[in-house]
Amino acid sequence: MKTFFKIFILVVIIGGFIFTIYFLYNKSQAKPVVFDTATPIVTNIVKKTVATGSVVPRKEIEIKPKVSGIIEDLYVEEGKTIHKGDLIAKIRIIPDMVNLNNAESRVNRAKISLDNSERNYDRQKGLYEQKVTSKTDYETFELQFKNAQEELIAAENNLELIKKGQTKKAGEATNTLISSTIDGMILDIPVEIGNSVIESNTFNDGTTVAVVADMGEMIFEGKVDESEVGKIKEGMDLILTVGAINDVSFHAILENISPKGVVENGAIQFEIKAAVDLIDTLFIRAGYSANADIVLDKRDSVLAISEALLQFEKDSAFVEIETAPQTFEKKYIQTGLSDGINIEIKSGLTKDDKIKKSQIDK
Repeated sequence: MKTFFKIFILVVIIGGFIFTIYFLYNKSQAKPVVFDTATPIVTNIVKKTVATGSVVPRKEIEIKPKVSGIIEDLYVEEGKTIHKGDLIAKIRIIPDMVNLNNAESRVNRAKISLDNSERNYDRQKGLYEQKVTSKTDYETFELQFKNAQEELIAAENNLELIKKGQTKKAGEATNTLISSTIDGMILDIPVEIGNSVIESNTFNDGTTVAVVADMGEMIFEGKVDESEVGKIKEGMDLILTVGAINDVSFHAILENISPKGVVENGAIQFEIKAAVDLIDTLFIRAGYSANADIVLDKRDSVLAISEALLQFEKDSAFVEIETAPQTFEKKYIQTGLSDGINIEIKSGLTKDDKIKKSQIDK
């Protein structure tokens, strides 16, 4: 029995030794290298650059008053569509006391002058009718009387203008009523009833009463980096993506590139403008942020591969083609347009070629 246990233990030790040798041998053997492959695809290659900016109305104006005063009434609200000539607000004039005093004094002087001219005219008319004085003298006093009448009318009109901003003779025409100068939509009303406003004049832009814009004609205003501005030109197509509207792209045409750049965050940026083709079923609000993909070049339905598959030798590009299972050979190719992900293949490959891609661990 003891002999059996001795033999059994010896067999176990020898077996363990042999297994260890076999395990270490297999561990030391190199694993076979297996490479994945990819085939060329037919796709569209679009080379583009991106400009950031916003969508704004092409025609946007600020309505300003013609006289200074206080907003008495507002007839519109933001978002309302109006037409040229529609009333926006009414202003109540607060006359300047110095000008008011001078105007009242002018009216009083005109009345005194008119009374005096009328007495002289009546006196001269009586003498003329009695043939005591000549017609020339009579016509001189008649002219003075008529001038005095006109002066009184002018003085009274001037007083009305200072007090009310209009005259009775003008009828409905008045500077106190502010109306729209274009057809469009009210975008903003920065004043309230009771606010003081200043007229637009040589020394002051005046207070903006309302902002009106034609929302049927929109443009994209954005910025392009100086490294890209040399690649674009007027007339290029833009693919516009509005941040507030998902899954919808708008077509635009580049109209203008600023000849002067501005410094923003240490980089030179050039302003661009593009006409946007609107979609009737979608309302674009003024100021929506947007990104514009400017199409620099494109190829439709061309053979292409991923740029990651390319290898380079001096000035030549090549890929490794599978000729047999896991057997590859170098093949030089001619490339074309690239969009940064895929690159056009002009010659050297077919749709059925299998290109060495990457190693797969076994």
